[in-house]
Amino acid sequence: MNRWGRTAKVPYEKWTNSEISVVRFKHAGNTRDSDGDGDLGEQEVQIEGLRVRLELTSASAGPHELTNPSPARALQVEDLVEAIGFGKFQWKLSILTGFAWMADAMEMMILSIIAPELHCDWRLPGWKVALITSVVFVGMMVSSPVWGNMCDQYGRKMGLTLCMLWTLFYGLLSVFAPGYGWVLFLRCLVGFGIGGVPQSMTLYSEFLPKKSRALCIMLTEVFWVMGTVFEVLLAILVMPSLGWRWLLGFSTVPFLIFVLFCYWLPESARYDVLSGHPERALATFRRIATDNNVAMPAGTITAARQEHRGRVRDLFSPEYWRTTVMLWFIWFSTAFSYFGLVLLTSELLRSADWCGVSSGGMTESSCSLQCKHLTSEDYKDMLWTTLAEFPGLVVTVLAIDRIGRKKTLVICFLIFSICILPLYACINRITLTVFIFIARAFISGGFQAAYVYTPEVYPTASRAVGLGACSAMARIGALITPFVAQVLLKYSVNLALSVYLCSSLLAAVVSNTLPIETKGRSLQEAGQSGTPPH
Repeated sequence: MNRWGRTAKVPYEKWTNSEISVVRFKHAGNTRDSDGDGDLGEQEVQIEGLRVRLELTSASAGPHELTNPSPARALQVEDLVEAIGFGKFQWKLSILTGFAWMADAMEMMILSIIAPELHCDWRLPGWKVALITSVVFVGMMVSSPVWGNMCDQYGRKMGLTLCMLWTLFYGLLSVFAPGYGWVLFLRCLVGFGIGGVPQSMTLYSEFLPKKSRALCIMLTEVFWVMGTVFEVLLAILVMPSLGWRWLLGFSTVPFLIFVLFCYWLPESARYDVLSGHPERALATFRRIATDNNVAMPAGTITAARQEHRGRVRDLFSPEYWRTTVMLWFIWFSTAFSYFGLVLLTSELLRSADWCGVSSGGMTESSCSLQCKHLTSEDYKDMLWTTLAEFPGLVVTVLAIDRIGRKKTLVICFLIFSICILPLYACINRITLTVFIFIARAFISGGFQAAYVYTPEVYPTASRAVGLGACSAMARIGALITPFVAQVLLKYSVNLALSVYLCSSLLAAVVSNTLPIETKGRSLQEAGQSGTPPH
């Protein structure tokens, strides 16, 4: 006896997918249900723990309709990302990713603040001061591919959480460093942890729809600038009364905030699919759809397990090797120029007579020049040049989706080079600050453009290690730059400036010849044979 009050033999068909079993019954009569509803529709029942959907059709249904039911629609990860769109979930992810970026920025900015203090407090020669900065970048250089490989092998969430815990631990330990050797050792370990922070951008980019990706990644620069500004303001408050150790301690706060909230961090759905866990990816997308208050598209995600992930050699496959080599140089030159300019700012601004020495050189014969603490005026100028990154961000955001990633990189490098040229002449402090302001605006924009381009150009299986390898090359540039901005500058200003000028001009040429333009392109799930699409 059925719910329509009659007993009948009914043909049925059954099929399954990863979520439910479906049983279709054909109703042979014209009987309506007790509610008088003529639409037979669907019913769900629970049979021995299995959820079953009953689909009731009338006798008028054709035989093909019953004997050849349509299977559940297969969905691609990219389809779901685009369908769910940008909403509350992405806003929360933006903020958490932003704290990672803010922490990285503070650790970078602190290098140009504590170097002059240790120079005076411990009477260190110039090369030892430069080494304090360089060991941080040595740690980053070594660890960036390691964290990238870990994120491709074991997941973005695990790799990012571990690197933040590592950096927080050794950042706090460095506060208690008893001497110069311990400072070098502990700051190198801090650098090892910071090398994994760029993987936050890998995770972030994999949840962003195509139309929002460039803008959202660019806007993380706001958190970077907030980090550098906050570090300068913190130094103004802390350094005169408490000293550099307290500054190091307070600078770990963004790492602590990230660690406290990392339980919320989702694993990348793209990684889950590629590692053979489409059900986890589907659960993540349901969570995102709920947060964004949108309907979850019907269908299932097809598993696309790829055993070989996170291999550096895949970056040199026939379709990617040229792009990889060019990107490595672009990242090297960007970091070399950016961090060089940060260090040049403090060096040039605290030396009022730097351009008065014959043949463009500076000397360390003056005790006051060898040991001069940063003043409130120095901090104010550092703050102004740091705020330059905001207009640079605006210009890059306007350009990157209009003229493309490659041309944006070219423009940023060229304008940086143009702003270096006036520094060869003897100019007053205000004019010097203005040109440094413009130069920093565009080189920071170039850095962000590289962060947009790199995750877009590599497939999911190599995305984290590709970004990690590029980050490692950037750290090599940052490792070398203190010896130019803090050591070579003492002997010849013109020679130091020429190194930065040549590097940025060559980077502009390389950017223009990149074989792939990723503007408007979806993230690649797997490597493609042949030449990558333009």
